Amino acid sequence: MNMLGLIKNSKYTAFSFLLLMAFGIGGCKKDPPKSYIYGVNGTSVTQDGVSKPNVKSTVEFISIAYSDLFGNTIDQNTLTELGTAYVAFGDRKLIEDLIIRNFLNAQGASIPSTSQMNADVPLFIVNTYKKFYNREPNEFELWQFTNLISNDANITPELVYYAFMTSNEYRYY
Repeated sequence: MNMLGLIKNSKYTAFSFLLLMAFGIGGCKKDPPKSYIYGVNGTSVTQDGVSKPNVKSTVEFISIAYSDLFGNTIDQNTLTELGTAYVAFGDRKLIEDLIIRNFLNAQGASIPSTSQMNADVPLFIVNTYKKFYNREPNEFELWQFTNLISNDANITPELVYYAFMTSNEYRYY
């Protein structure tokens, strides 16, 4: 081959190479990330009768807990002593726990016996909900507690009362 033919071919080769590179660079763009928007409607889930927006004050909590367990009002001296301990201590949940335990272990607390509880578990649960939450249990709550008490011989009325009285719902009215 002559020299002119080689130069001519190299021009076309270089041009072809540059053209191929231009197409390659321009054609290999990454697609922008796709953004998906799903039209989901917001839903508010509530349970009838459980909407209790107000927190019981210290005096209300102690008085109501005492009345629920003993069936009468607490005397002023005891209320003042417990209220002072409640306010003086930093961990309110711990003090609430100690107050409830003290009330449950005290003489004169009106707590059904285990045999009374086991005689009619659903009635015991309904009465406990009415006593502590001022409402009836829904079907799931009734089934859950009935199943728990029926399948575990270690569950006592004191434990059930303790669970209800130390729950968040009991703290509100």
